[in-house]
Amino acid sequence: MVEYEYRELTFQRDQSRGEVRQALTEHAEYGRWELFRVRLFWGGMRKVILRRKIIRVQRTA
Repeated sequence: MVEYEYRELTFQRDQSRGEVRQALTEHAEYGRWELFRVRLFWGGMRKVILRRKIIRVQRTA
């Protein structure tokens, strides 16, 4: 069974799309996060949930 780790990011309405895109790109490239859900609220606030796989290593010896 695949297990995931989740991280929630919040972006205010005064942040540009470029700033949001850059932050998400950095998380994806360097932290290996993938986009799971984006919620847009009244007032322009965005809540983004990222996820990445948890890789469990089993001992062989």
